[in-house]
Parts: sequence; structure tokens; C-alpha cells
Amino acid sequence: MSTTQQLELDLTIVTEVEADGVGMGVLSNGAPYLTGRGLARLCGVDHSTIIKITNDWQEVPIKKRISIIKKSIRDMDGDDGSAFLPVQRGGTIYHAFPENVCMAVLEYYALDSGTANDHAKKAYRTLARKGFVDFVYEQVGLSRGASVRDFSTRQFMDRVGTVHGSVPDGYFCVFKEIADLFAALIARDVKIDSSFIPDISVGKAWSKYWRDENLDSVHGMRGKFLHQYPEYYPQSAAGPQEAFCYPEEALGEFHRWMREVYRKANLSTYLQGKVKSGSLPASNATQIIDAYKTPKSIGRT
Repeated sequence: MSTTQQLELDLTIVTEVEADGVGMGVLSNGAPYLTGRGLARLCGVDHSTIIKITNDWQEVPIKKRISIIKKSIRDMDGDDGSAFLPVQRGGTIYHAFPENVCMAVLEYYALDSGTANDHAKKAYRTLARKGFVDFVYEQVGLSRGASVRDFSTRQFMDRVGTVHGSVPDGYFCVFKEIADLFAALIARDVKIDSSFIPDISVGKAWSKYWRDENLDSVHGMRGKFLHQYPEYYPQSAAGPQEAFCYPEEALGEFHRWMREVYRKANLSTYLQGKVKSGSLPASNATQIIDAYKTPKSIGRT
């Protein structure tokens, strides 16, 4: 695999939506893209046509359709080396079609294919007026120039809003107590969304520790509260779900456990699992683990 391809595989999908049958999204480097089916829908052609274009991209001698599309990409000062960006998603390679390729393919079906295609012409005029980047960003609900950090911060704060006020007085919940972990992830441009929820990992490990150490007898019985995800999370479809909350008396023990047990024994396993699933670039996982290895000491006067 080439260095360029490896760099592309380090990209993750920040967000993806489907609007009027057109799948589109934004990558972790801020680049907008269309899915193969989304590009086909925009061009008014069958998805198999886009597959044929990608299959023919490197063929020699070059076919007329590919030659016209590639020339259009070069005229836009774009890179015609590949029809798509290979991005890892759920452990498989996902095809994200970048701006120059999308506009060149759309231009071909709107102006150069030799057959009347009013659908492609209408879409081409829309994108020519609005601009591809602004079009995609508007559809996914991000502001122009928004970063992965901006996106993750919004997701985290929306989750804070759904939890606020739901935990009974005298108790704490895992989500609110690991805000520093979320901050570390966001600061390193790790995408926080419905596919990457660290508090589930922490909560399961802490619950097991609580049971194994019989901490009910030490700190008092744990309770439950109703936890709700933001409405745009797929998990929200199930409605409010019961989650454990713990006596505030156990806060010191929880923080010690996070520092001495979870961060040393569990965090690496959790992050590596996310790397394998394609939710997290390996470079991010290494940075996060290294950050928590840095020793901290209390200043003396």
C-alpha cells in the first residue's frame, strides 16, 4: 500500500447523512464527499454506472468517458489519480468520492455524455451556484470550516444536556465523572459520535469492579437513573434507558480506580478495539495512551 493510500485510510468519517437520496458527509480532514450511491443519484444514473467508472479508472488504453472526466479534474487543478478516497469504516474499506471527482462526473452527465440528462443538469447548476463544499456542509448541519474538534464538542455537550438533572441527589454517574477523558479525546481531534461512546466501556468495567469488590457493603447501594441519548443518535430510538448511578461517597474510589486500573489496564484495549473497527485512527489511539502515561506530581512550596 502506498503512503498516500495509508494516509487516506487514517481518515475517519465525521458525519454522514442522506438528503433526497444523496448520501454525503465530511471526513476528519474537513473534506466533503459523496457516497457512490449519492453520486449516482445526483447524476441521474444507476449505481452500477459509478461502479463501472471506478473499475475503468486505471484501465489502459483509457476509455473515452474516463478521459473526459479526468481532463475535467485536471482543469480544476485536481488529482485524477484515484476516483475515490479509501476510508476505513466498521473494519471495511469505504469509498468516499471527493469534490473534484464528483463535480467532474456530474459535469460529464450534465454536458458531455451526449444524452439528455435533465436530472444531472439541474444538480450541476445547483452545485455550480452554491459550491460543493457549502452544499455538503449545509446538508450535514456543520458550519463551513468546522473541525472534528468542533463536531465532537457539540456531540459531547449535547450528551451533557441530556444527562443534566437526571441523576438523583447524592449520587454520581460515570458519564459526568469522565469529562477529562472526553476532553483528552476531543483535544486530540478524536471523533466523538454515536459509534464511539467511551463511558459505556468505563461503565461496564467499573460495574464489574463494584460487584467484584462488593462495594455496596462499603459505600452503600448503587441506584439507577434514566439515561437518554441526543435525538440524532440511533440509540435514542429505544427511548430512555436505565443506567447505574453510585453513592457520592464512592467518588474517591472511582477516581483512584480510573487512574490506577482503567487507564492502565482497560483503556488501551478499548482504543485498540476502536482502531480495528475503523472508528479511530491508530495514531490517535497512541497519542491518547501516551498522554495518560505522563506522570503528574503535586507541586511543593
